[in-house]
Amino acid sequence: MKGRMVALSIPGLLLPGVAWAAESGKIVDPVESWNHLWHEVLIDLFIMGTIFAALAIHWLIKYRATSPDQVGRGPTLSRAQAWSWAMVPAFVFMADDFFLAAKGWTVWNTYRKVPENAMEVKVTGNMWYWQFEYPNGATSTYAYDTKEGDGLMVPVGTPVVLRMTSNDVIHSFGMAEYRVKEDMMPGRITYIWFYPKEEKQSWVTCVEFCGTLHSQMYAPVKAVPPAQFDAWLKQKKSTL
Repeated sequence: MKGRMVALSIPGLLLPGVAWAAESGKIVDPVESWNHLWHEVLIDLFIMGTIFAALAIHWLIKYRATSPDQVGRGPTLSRAQAWSWAMVPAFVFMADDFFLAAKGWTVWNTYRKVPENAMEVKVTGNMWYWQFEYPNGATSTYAYDTKEGDGLMVPVGTPVVLRMTSNDVIHSFGMAEYRVKEDMMPGRITYIWFYPKEEKQSWVTCVEFCGTLHSQMYAPVKAVPPAQFDAWLKQKKSTL
């Protein structure tokens, strides 16, 4: 039946591990880790770009032709000098790249470790809408044609893990506000988690082409106060 949820709570898919900061006992927000790493990458690119731009301008001025008939001649380097000019900059930049790559894996590990107190929401992708099922059996969606529905409702201050699958083709669940993206495939269960720390509305969009109405496959993500979420969940349950 269209939109029907499949059983997602399969033993072995609930990966162990808690994303806690050992020194403070607080949840490590993947958004903060991602933003910090991206900030470092931008600084890295700025420094390297500045160095190469300065060298290029220096050489353009120093070795510019002073007459139409002038022919340039490169410096004569010993083998040791040639290897030094080639390898030292390469090792310096590669060391920097490996350092950032290692930090990237650290951020990835944060994304894959679901906090113990996370609320689980089951998500099914369909052409062309999302269906969300909550722990009490209540469901919500957002229609692509009428633009009606609640979308994904979550309580502020509680980490949320999404167990996801697809009823038809490959979709990809992307929430730019929370820096998360994960593919959804028929017959397979994937997951992501995020941490809504403040009251806001953002959007989830499908970021994998899935058919003619792919561009219409989006829904609101509403982070609301816990009391409001509980009341909404109770109301949704009563309509089943």
